[in-house]
Amino acid sequence: MGNSLQTLVTMALYLVAMILIGVYFTKFANKDSENFFIGGRRLGPWVAAMSAEASDMSGWLLMGLPGVAYWFGLADAFWTALGLAIGTYLNWLLVSKRLRNYSYQAGNSITIPEFISNRFKENKKIILTIGALFILIFFAVYTASCFVTCGKLFNQLFNVDYTMMMLVGAIFVLAYTFLGGFLAESTTDFVQGIVMIIALVAVLIVGTVFAGGIGAVVDNAKSMPGFLEFFGIAGPTVNAEGVQQVSAAGAPLFGEAGKYGLLTIISTMAWGLGYFGMPQVLLRFMGIRKAGELIKARRISVVWGLISLAAAGMIGIVGRAAFPTELTTSSEAENIFIVISQTLMNPLVAGIMMAGILAATMSSADSYLLIAASAFSRNIFKGLIFKNATDKSVMLVSRLTLLAVALIGIIIALDENSVIFKVVSFAWAGFGATFGPIILFSLFWKRTTRAGAIAGMLGGGGMVFFWKLIVRPMGGVLNIYELLPAFIFSCIMILVFSFASGKPSDEIIEEFELVKAMKN
Repeated sequence: MGNSLQTLVTMALYLVAMILIGVYFTKFANKDSENFFIGGRRLGPWVAAMSAEASDMSGWLLMGLPGVAYWFGLADAFWTALGLAIGTYLNWLLVSKRLRNYSYQAGNSITIPEFISNRFKENKKIILTIGALFILIFFAVYTASCFVTCGKLFNQLFNVDYTMMMLVGAIFVLAYTFLGGFLAESTTDFVQGIVMIIALVAVLIVGTVFAGGIGAVVDNAKSMPGFLEFFGIAGPTVNAEGVQQVSAAGAPLFGEAGKYGLLTIISTMAWGLGYFGMPQVLLRFMGIRKAGELIKARRISVVWGLISLAAAGMIGIVGRAAFPTELTTSSEAENIFIVISQTLMNPLVAGIMMAGILAATMSSADSYLLIAASAFSRNIFKGLIFKNATDKSVMLVSRLTLLAVALIGIIIALDENSVIFKVVSFAWAGFGATFGPIILFSLFWKRTTRAGAIAGMLGGGGMVFFWKLIVRPMGGVLNIYELLPAFIFSCIMILVFSFASGKPSDEIIEEFELVKAMKN
């Protein structure tokens, strides 16, 4: 009990520090909605880069990805991480600068739906409505994954009721997002990005030493069919309840290795496509103070991502050697980071490691809540319902929306058997297919039309549901990650409807060329 108390105290001090940051930035956030939602476009490169990555990765990085590696071995984690690393680099390289300039030029847009709507000079705010609704839907799911992480963390650490701890985590995230807005969220995300990478590297090192070194970890992985292969996947032997079986000697049982073919690799690497449509990342591009600082931010972001993704995947491999039968279901496997920290580290140090999970969770949940709030309050409440609404009214509605989205996330998160990786993958696909193609076309193809934008967003977002719920369960070659077919379908819809609807107006073309010519 004493050890648990020390861990809890360390985590509590961390939480208090995050709340204080939110309080500090309250005076800036309450100036106006632009400051609340995008920080007045004054992020520096370090904060922009680290907060983008921290808000993007969420608890999935410290629990979901290690859990996949622990349960299935190297392949699934490796190809997912590789796709994400490539997507991160290309997003910063291709999208960041032009989106920063274009969003400012297009009516000083401060949300993603607002930018797309302003880009096409629409009077009837159809794009605005579609974008805002998809953001509300997918961010409710995303927020739920963060609350699940909080519940699992405290349940595993202190054997406290999952539901109660999930609710405590949700209330805390609401508190400092409610207070400080985008600047508080971005600054805490910067701090949390540092905590996350330290925690990942530390847990990896400690776990490897405990397992007997790199050689012992590799030998253990080779003993399980498909576990250490790039083109194969391990198949844990489970009973009807999904619990892994153990041999008479106490070793985890595995069946024959499954194949991890080219189609599966392409499908898994398609995770990287999601970056082009992630509002929490794109907003950092829009919020940086100078476009010229994006080069430095890109380097910081890519290095952080490579180290963190590699460490997270390896923790799962190391965890199988260190604690081979500790976690017996795919849901429990997501606790391997917690098990290593809690078992092998001093309680105070373990508290810092656990703060890393909280950091990952909160840095994402606050982003999701804030963007969902801005989507409704600015894009629907002011953009459609009350066009003359005051800034004060917009701020009030945004905070009420925070509460509503959090409540929906809490309801979804009540299922404590939720697998974080699966919840995140669906929401990731939703954003990637809804916004990714139209962001790319809007920035780089001047022939894109409003009709193409509407068709692409509806087609991409709708296809995610159709492929996930109808097509993918058919199995075989159709069992591919829904983001890939939905992204492709969205691109096709944009092309077809843009060509069919006539050329954009001269005003739209002129603005496109103006942004294209900008150097800073």
